[in-house]
Amino acid sequence: MPKIADAPARTALAPDPGRWKALVFIALAQLMVVLDATIVNIALPSAQQDLGISDGNRQWVITAYALAFGGLLLFGGRIADLWGRKRTFIVGLAGFAAASALGGAATGEAMMLGARALQGAFGALLAPAALSLLAVTFTDAKERAKAFGIYGAIAGGGGAVGLILGGFLTEYLNWRWTFFVNIPFAVVAAVGAYLVVREPAAGRNRSPLDVPGVILSTLGLVALVYGFTRAESEGWSDAGTIGLFVGSAVLLLAFVATEARVKSPLLPLRVLADRNRGGVYLSLGLAVIAMFGLFLFLTYYLQVVKGYSPVKTGFAFLPMIVGMITGSTQIGARLMTRVPPRLLMAPGFLAAAVGMLLLTQLEIGTSYAGLILPAQLLLGLGMGTAFMPAMSLATHGVDPRDAGVASAMVNTSQQVGGAIGTALLNTIAASATTAYLTGHAAGATTPAAQKLLQLQGMVEGYAAAIWWAVGILAVSAAIAFTFITTGKPGSGVVAGSGTGAEDEVKIPVVAH
Repeated sequence: MPKIADAPARTALAPDPGRWKALVFIALAQLMVVLDATIVNIALPSAQQDLGISDGNRQWVITAYALAFGGLLLFGGRIADLWGRKRTFIVGLAGFAAASALGGAATGEAMMLGARALQGAFGALLAPAALSLLAVTFTDAKERAKAFGIYGAIAGGGGAVGLILGGFLTEYLNWRWTFFVNIPFAVVAAVGAYLVVREPAAGRNRSPLDVPGVILSTLGLVALVYGFTRAESEGWSDAGTIGLFVGSAVLLLAFVATEARVKSPLLPLRVLADRNRGGVYLSLGLAVIAMFGLFLFLTYYLQVVKGYSPVKTGFAFLPMIVGMITGSTQIGARLMTRVPPRLLMAPGFLAAAVGMLLLTQLEIGTSYAGLILPAQLLLGLGMGTAFMPAMSLATHGVDPRDAGVASAMVNTSQQVGGAIGTALLNTIAASATTAYLTGHAAGATTPAAQKLLQLQGMVEGYAAAIWWAVGILAVSAAIAFTFITTGKPGSGVVAGSGTGAEDEVKIPVVAH
């Protein structure tokens, strides 16, 4: 049981007076990273044509970023704990801006792919540093709820904002601006962080770097993300795809075995052993699988089936953003200090599942206002309500020296979930579309009928995949309700004691 803090300890734990200013710049950096995950998607057709990228290689514009980002996240989190989170945050911002400038100025395929890989690498430094800075800056339960409400809304809604911004920049300016737009974000966030972010000095982990852990985790995660990416284009039974999954399993098992033995592990297993954090990582990763798949299907449905322009498509996602912001800041943040996290996360995922369930009814002539808009509102409200306590709980009760790597695990579960969601649900949709076209081809004898059949086949494929997304969200809700057992946070300090979450709920202020 931790001791009640004495007077000096209370002084040391005094909140940073500039913490709310710091939140602005941390949130701005997070928005930039999340935007980049979707903003390039809309610009890709134009960039491909300008740079002469082949159809076979165009996926690498997305994959190069995903592999570097997903593969290096744990390493980035450990670097943040070692170097200091503020320093890592600023270096990540500077590198991300430089890589974005390189991408925007790309003159060919190699330069573009290199820039995307660099963006991913610096994003892997930046993302865990941002979340861990938030975790060690906001220690009061009520303030932490507000701060993570804002952060959760950005983490959840930023991808949809990227679709709007990407559509606007591509349609009215040039695809290169989808890269250049990152530079002002990064400069403002870096200057602001340098001036106002204050990192607690006691939170560093100066243990030697676990080099075998870095190599095994990076290779294992890269193989896993690439395996799902390859499955989308080559199929699940492809020898290369199977080889990547087997290799990933072997590497990640070797990584866990190594972490159990080394003195200063890259990922201390104590971070994963807590059932509450384990439940957060698992439920969040599964929920992101469903969400990323939906972004993909709705974008294609609105542009190809309904004939929306890129800008109109982006604005069509606004209800989801509004729902996420409302769920995160008005529901999640207000209730987080009053009810246990699982009573926000599980209902949140279920509400999102109901929104998905509505979208299984998609038809070629579906009314946007009658079905798509209410479905998006439900999905946004549910995800926002669930994301907010998930982001906070992922670093709740973590020893300050492990905050970076615990934050990296949140980003890793999201990144791997996104890669799985895009590949898995896209494959399911493609198979359902093929089956529908094969079964109905005989009746389409005119060009108009054949075009209608193609569109109907696409919609049938999307609906089939969205059914899977409904099931995945239901499983997320069950995991959140079963695994996450911590009670509602108290009104005092909730992070950074290095004790278990249960002790921190009971004792308002604890000694370090």
